[in-house]
Amino acid sequence: MRVAAALVAILSCPAAELEHRIDALIETSSIATRAEVGIHVVALANGKTLYGHNENRLLLPASNMKLFTTALALDRLGGAYRFMTRLVREPSGDLTLVGSGDPSLSGRVFPYQKSAKAGPPLLAIEDLADQALAGGLRRVDGDVVGDDRLYPWAPYAPSWTQDDALWDYGAPVSALTVNDNTITVTILPGGHPGDPAELSLSPALEYYAVDNRVTTVARGGEPKIRIARQPGARQVLLWGSIPAGHAGANELLAVDDPALFAACALYDALVRRGVVINGQPVARHRTAAGEYQAPDGDVLASRASPSLLELLQVIDKLSQNLHAELVLREVGRVTRHAGTREAGLEEMAALFSELGASAEEWRVEDGSGLSRNAQVTPRLVTRLLAHFFASPNREAWISLLPVGGEDGTLEHRLCCMREARGIRAKTGSLSRAVALSGYADSKTHGRLAFSIMVNNFSAQAAEVRAWIDKIAIALLE
Repeated sequence: MRVAAALVAILSCPAAELEHRIDALIETSSIATRAEVGIHVVALANGKTLYGHNENRLLLPASNMKLFTTALALDRLGGAYRFMTRLVREPSGDLTLVGSGDPSLSGRVFPYQKSAKAGPPLLAIEDLADQALAGGLRRVDGDVVGDDRLYPWAPYAPSWTQDDALWDYGAPVSALTVNDNTITVTILPGGHPGDPAELSLSPALEYYAVDNRVTTVARGGEPKIRIARQPGARQVLLWGSIPAGHAGANELLAVDDPALFAACALYDALVRRGVVINGQPVARHRTAAGEYQAPDGDVLASRASPSLLELLQVIDKLSQNLHAELVLREVGRVTRHAGTREAGLEEMAALFSELGASAEEWRVEDGSGLSRNAQVTPRLVTRLLAHFFASPNREAWISLLPVGGEDGTLEHRLCCMREARGIRAKTGSLSRAVALSGYADSKTHGRLAFSIMVNNFSAQAAEVRAWIDKIAIALLE
């Protein structure tokens, strides 16, 4: 019996060492004593829990929510799925750009490459305009219509804030999405102190009216720029200062009506090609209660998206909120015949049931993790990770995640040791939540699934991230 007990102690020692290392990181850090911390670590070889700390506590996942959304989309739609955007000349004379939920109508490079330089922001629109011109379009008797009715017009999740709607990370969700529904404002100093700042927009469309009150000040220091836009208004106010000689500042602003923005972009592209247009750019939305009927008419141009697998890579590698919301709605449309946030979340609830999760383990409101009301347990996250590691989609699934010190949102984290490439994980960050969940290649235990979430901390977010990285590195032993 003594020999057997000794053997058990030896065999369990590696797990005990891992537990000791993580316990030490918790006990010696003031971060853990002044925050809500949840950790769960599972050995994928046998499903054994190697470490747990508040693993059943509901916590705000931030962008770790994208793990659930991209897994759901990969499982329900398949990696080869594509979106198809069409340009239709209707019998009424309107020329209609019909949104398909495609998030790739931009200059972004697919598949994801960490050092790839994006092309022109309206590259997809320019291509559609070229196709139409090659097909003989010379005149539009009606309006140029941006039609996003495939998904009901409900651009924001309930707990997104008014401030979110100003910035690129909170861009409104629309079945017709161009350039991630954003405009970049570049602010450069004037020639001398006292001069107004110089502005440029990309794409260069007359969409927002910009009230520029930014002043050039003496050299030295950094720009101090404030931006505001009232809800429902299409006027942006900038004020503050920028030092003379400064290289400039870029601000990424969300557009308020993506379908109208797309229509304006197409209108501009056609006019520049000499097409005569009698009407104007307009948007076409529908309410949640309305029935969707695709526009009839001649298809003058079309564009297929990259594969869903390539789209999902951008979502997880770069933590792209809008794209996550779009694929959530597309899952709802395909599986439940309603392109809504609610339908997508119903299908996600079905996935949770398939994972064996109880209703007490989750509460979700969106697909991106921007919601401040979402909650999941670390154990639910590792259950998802373990499930998809064992699925036929394993290699595709793992390829979505950032690599430690290498690419995506982990390019500049875990970057001081070669072994960090053994971490493939999704980051998450909000004002009161930081998370990291994914896989670690442990020298002792083989591949692990892990989830680390820290909520309601008092330290700086950068300190919390660094502490989480220490735990992740400990998993590599």
